[in-house]
Amino acid sequence: MGRAVSQVLDERGEAITALRFDRGEEPNLAACDVVIDFTTAEGSANLAERCASLGRPALVIGSTGFNDQQRAVVREAAQRIPVVLSGNFSLGVNILIGLVAQAAERLPGDTWDAEVVEAHHRKKIDAPSGTALMLGEAVARGRGAELRELRDGPRDGITGAREPGRIGFAALRGGGIVGDHSVMFAAEDEILTLSHSARDRSLFARGAVEAALWVAGKPPGLYDMQDVLGFRR
Repeated sequence: MGRAVSQVLDERGEAITALRFDRGEEPNLAACDVVIDFTTAEGSANLAERCASLGRPALVIGSTGFNDQQRAVVREAAQRIPVVLSGNFSLGVNILIGLVAQAAERLPGDTWDAEVVEAHHRKKIDAPSGTALMLGEAVARGRGAELRELRDGPRDGITGAREPGRIGFAALRGGGIVGDHSVMFAAEDEILTLSHSARDRSLFARGAVEAALWVAGKPPGLYDMQDVLGFRR
């Protein structure tokens, strides 16, 4: 992702790449207006803390796998600097999220089971993916609840019958899969599946650069791609 973001930035004339750095390095953050970060949840939380202590720069975070403590650190940093945090910077995925929420609102959980399925490359370290969790949150939102209230646990062994209204997840890992996501709504006599397939990592890089151009100069706050794309009014 670092190479993909660098390439997109080099092709764009609206921004100048001030520096490139990796985890463990100590860059001059004050020299930047915006930092685009695709590392790990731990690395992103540490970076957000450092940027907040300086009062700049703005952050675009594409890392996933945050625990509650790390997410709280990012939220606290967003009180002092603008932060765009998203599990996926794809335009198509963010439209999919909106469609999933609308479908869940119209398909009651007692008769339509919801399952989120995602597939990624063998080197991905967290599961379910950040995008899968965003889709699960969209299902829950459409049904007037929080994901933590409806999320089903991992299935292995004799699990018993599926409990109505729960939201299930399945994660597949293999090869060089960039990212496939689908949400299946299954009733007794019909199935509706909404899906998105990523074919090249450059689409995430392009979205992250758009987010960086958008967030520059914004007031402190925690934003996401729904804000960047104007879907949230």
